[in-house]
Amino acid sequence: MMDGRTALAGRRAGRRAPGRVAEISRNHCKQVWRRPSLRYAARAGQMVISPSHRVNVGWRFRVIRSRPAGTGAEGAGPPRADVDPAKARACWIDRDTVAWQVEPSLRHTLAFSADGGIALRGGELTGDPRLIRLAPGAWSEEQRRQWPHLASFTALTVDPRDAGLVKGALRAQVVAVGRDAGGTLLAATGVQLPGVLDDVYAEAATAWLGPAGRLIPRLAVWAPTARTVELALYAPGSERRRVHRMRRDDRTGVWSVRGRPTWWGREYTFLVTVYSPRHGGIVTNEVTDPYSLAVAPDGVRSRLVDLDAAALKPRGWDRLAKPAAVPQHRASIYELHVRDFSASDATVPAALRGTYAAFRGDGAGMRELRALAADGLTHVHLLPVFDFATVPERAADRSEPACDLAAFPPASERQQECVARTAATDSYNWGYDPLHYTVPEGSYATDPDERTKEFRGMVAALNRAGLRVVMDVVYNHTCSTEVLDPIVPGYYHRLLDDGTVATSTCCAGTAPEHTMMGRLIVDSVVTWATRYKVDGFRFDLMGHHPKAGMLAVRAALDALTLREDGVDGKSIILYGEGWNFGEVACDARFEQATQANLAGTGIGTFTDRLRDAVRGGGPFDADPRVQGFGSGLAGAPNGAPVNGTEEEQRARLAACTELVKVGLTGSLRDYVLPSGRKGCEVDYNGSPAGYTAAPGEAVAYVDAHDNETLFDALAYKLPQWTPMADRVRMQVLSLATVVLAQGTAFVLAGSERLRSKSLDRNSYDSGDWFNRLLWDCSEGNGFGAGLPPRAGNEAAWPYAKPLLEDPGLRPGRAAVEACRAAFGELLRIRTSSPAFALGSADEVRRRLSFPGSAEGLITMHVDTTGLDPRWTSVTVVFNATPYAHVQAMPGLAGRAVSLHPVQQGSGDAVVRGSAADPATGALSVPARTVAVFVAAPETPHPETPHPETPPLRRRP
Repeated sequence: MMDGRTALAGRRAGRRAPGRVAEISRNHCKQVWRRPSLRYAARAGQMVISPSHRVNVGWRFRVIRSRPAGTGAEGAGPPRADVDPAKARACWIDRDTVAWQVEPSLRHTLAFSADGGIALRGGELTGDPRLIRLAPGAWSEEQRRQWPHLASFTALTVDPRDAGLVKGALRAQVVAVGRDAGGTLLAATGVQLPGVLDDVYAEAATAWLGPAGRLIPRLAVWAPTARTVELALYAPGSERRRVHRMRRDDRTGVWSVRGRPTWWGREYTFLVTVYSPRHGGIVTNEVTDPYSLAVAPDGVRSRLVDLDAAALKPRGWDRLAKPAAVPQHRASIYELHVRDFSASDATVPAALRGTYAAFRGDGAGMRELRALAADGLTHVHLLPVFDFATVPERAADRSEPACDLAAFPPASERQQECVARTAATDSYNWGYDPLHYTVPEGSYATDPDERTKEFRGMVAALNRAGLRVVMDVVYNHTCSTEVLDPIVPGYYHRLLDDGTVATSTCCAGTAPEHTMMGRLIVDSVVTWATRYKVDGFRFDLMGHHPKAGMLAVRAALDALTLREDGVDGKSIILYGEGWNFGEVACDARFEQATQANLAGTGIGTFTDRLRDAVRGGGPFDADPRVQGFGSGLAGAPNGAPVNGTEEEQRARLAACTELVKVGLTGSLRDYVLPSGRKGCEVDYNGSPAGYTAAPGEAVAYVDAHDNETLFDALAYKLPQWTPMADRVRMQVLSLATVVLAQGTAFVLAGSERLRSKSLDRNSYDSGDWFNRLLWDCSEGNGFGAGLPPRAGNEAAWPYAKPLLEDPGLRPGRAAVEACRAAFGELLRIRTSSPAFALGSADEVRRRLSFPGSAEGLITMHVDTTGLDPRWTSVTVVFNATPYAHVQAMPGLAGRAVSLHPVQQGSGDAVVRGSAADPATGALSVPARTVAVFVAAPETPHPETPHPETPPLRRRP
């Protein structure tokens, strides 16, 4: 995850934007679909269009009948580039205006055919269409603002005499046509409709959608371009169905039906008869409800449920007490995959491993989460838990590796070969491939039909452990255009200039800038917040969303109250990936929700600046041995030529040190550093290092599910001979730059225990084996589990093999326990004083400073006078060098300065050796150590915690 030079590998490959880099390395949308149900041949990749035709498609719908329209004449050759109705180069942006890159002097019309019969034969259009006349027009300022990527196109205006034809045309095949004065066809193309649909059906933005009702169920779906929509209601446990007519509201384009009480619990689909540009004719698509609240196993049909039903609630759900909310600048977040949490945990019953239900027990993982909460952790961030495409939901349909993976050598290719053989049907995937945005994933349930109750049980268990819950949401794409598009073809996905779907997000990119896609996102988030009591949302590829859309999400959450909704929406945190790349880069289509653009909104973004400065290099380095502040650049060179000369290394260390300081301020744009430069004046790959207006808008991290874990990165970057004890110290120092920074702290689950993925940088589909999270310290940390999967890692195998073969790089119990203990101490220090949660840019500028330090050291001093009743200042020294140092602090001379109480009682004898000289104020810090010093007030104060500061907590 990175915003800088855009280099996207795997999932997001080869996309580049000036001066920006995206960190994404995963290929989330594995093109393997779930096993077919009895009815849905689509799951096998074949869909019936007519008795004599088949077409390979995706996952979701079945074309019941089709009357395809021809697109060319036999033997006529390919159409000219400017006469190609199969493309969609014209954009109908509102009811009055069409934008098209076409010669303005031609005679322009919109030709439309209700039966989809327009075709190109012999250089002329056939099919007897009706016409809407177009005249040369001009762009208004508002239109230019709304459609900046089209502003260079010719604007054509709908003739007022034909305005009455617009609604009819929107339910038909539409082709933009240009002819010369003699009537010769010179230009023809399909037409993109999202803009005009948003204009004509603007009232749909507030119309009721989805399933609703208590006694009498109601269903509604937005399908303004459909000829008809019907409800297919299935008999319980049967393929038999009854079809019900639905009524269209011409103002909104919404189709609805009222049911009977006997409908509750039944499975249903919609039969949408509509013109499909992709199929070139009228088709009837059988689709699930985009507002589904429940689905059948594998998502083949929607299920009509009332989420208030007692059968869908775990015991005590309505009385669930939440842990105390914390503001975003005080949040500390633990990124966790549901399956990773328990799949390898022998203390969890075998039937519950890898499921939501594992959180409700007392296995080793839950004991550890409770201990982390006691140390000060506030949130667990769950990787995608909505209904996704790439894992069969019934356990009987899944297969796991049959090999004895542990028996192979630590640098063997055999493990990854065995994992790859079952990857298409195993239990593992990160889940960044949405099917239904507002339904829990079924493969994580012990029974997919129990997903709602078990998901809620997981949330309740985490809350009772003292942790709030964040969902990773992926509204920026679907895994296929067979999701959403069959309902309103060409609307829900972002289209490029020629009408093809944008795929810069890895898959079929959605268009949150369109009103009803944006509304679907807001409605989905609110449902998760109110019906599942989710406490925060992390938006995948948030930079592909409009800033206005993210502000709408924030406003919708803020409007939720305990009294009316059972939720304090203002306590729900919101953050995401603010990367800037793809077809939307640099605000090409709208003001994006990118890092810099979100300054002042309170919405957080991941700060790649701190990550790269601490780890060294970037996620896509050809040589992974580039060193940084926390990986040996300060006095422990690894000898790799990629690090340059000694002078180049010193210059890079100075740059990394400056970036770490910016990160410690909460990436503030206006904070003035000792160099005299503001945060926004410090360079990060051509972009400003500092970009936030408040520290809570920065999410500090040094590792996440993407790319190598921190331990694996340090395995590449530290000199190979570095003792394990020193590796632990550098792991802790790196984590300290996150935990002790202003703003939100974000940590990958297991980094506090040296977690390794055996150097796998892209483990989205690497199975349980490479993604193991080992709670039993005697089992190690996962390093040496074999060469990482060939896909995405093979180029690094020459670097990886000698490391994986080295037994000195596999930590024992003592090393894992030492890292975990030190991380717990950092959390307790973070929560012990408001020094690490100053909250506002003004407070950070006023209180936080960086006294001059030796090369390889960073000293951060926070004046807590009047803020912390126990201490007048807190000083942190990050010594990344392999040598002890004395940090001069003349301002502390004569003061009662001591090592922080947590570190005084540390199990780490080295950190306990840190000391303060009361006469001079000098602070002595051992090698590879983070030491925290506190200054007591001259006049003793009562030992009462500050009202905003939790008391110092001890491990249970």
